[in-house]
Amino acid sequence: MRLPYRMKCVHLIISGRVQGVGFRDWLTAEANRRQLSGWVRNAGGDRVEAVITGPAATVDACVQLCHQGPPLACVTNVTVTPAQPPDRADFLRLASIPP
Repeated sequence: MRLPYRMKCVHLIISGRVQGVGFRDWLTAEANRRQLSGWVRNAGGDRVEAVITGPAATVDACVQLCHQGPPLACVTNVTVTPAQPPDRADFLRLASIPP
């Protein structure tokens, strides 16, 4: 699927103390507030994985927020790579990847 002009889709791997601190719920709320689409899930090994799609400036702002996360998080790294947009227009909190 090709994104309209000035749209952006990124895949994030967020590392640090990001599990057990409400990161998925926080990112879901932030993405919904900004009307972004995509998903977030725990990826194991102190990592959260997400795909965020929307207007480029709004996606960039949300990525910047991920460098801090919710109050109890301690983010040590955010890896951002281009991604294919999801088929859905909403933002989902997915189940964790099984260990």
